[in-house]
Amino acid sequence: MYAIIESCGRQYKVSEGDVVFFEKLNAEEGKKVTFDNVVLVSNDGKVQVGNPYVAGVKVEGKVVSHGKAKKIIVFKMKAKKNERTKQGHRQPYTKVEITSIKTTATKKAEDKKETAKVAEKVEA
Repeated sequence: MYAIIESCGRQYKVSEGDVVFFEKLNAEEGKKVTFDNVVLVSNDGKVQVGNPYVAGVKVEGKVVSHGKAKKIIVFKMKAKKNERTKQGHRQPYTKVEITSIKTTATKKAEDKKETAKVAEKVEA
């Protein structure tokens, strides 16, 4: 099962257990993050495509860490003008581990399991 989510102006293909690097998110380390903008979901060959997003589908993840990417050098030069500027940049990122992809079908299955557990407790 995988999903394509939209976050930070980009689209990412994720599945359960993946570790994805997003642009800096406003969330503390160890906290849960929910992505509601799911563009596509594939579950056992059944593909749901959103218009623009799939309704009732959420992708949950846990923030692992924050950091900065490798430094890139931005060098600008104008020929014949003796004009040169050199600048470095490190893009901040958030490392997120995808914990689950919840669709409406999985929600219904979880609800049935919970009702069965409650019924067993009541009978006992």
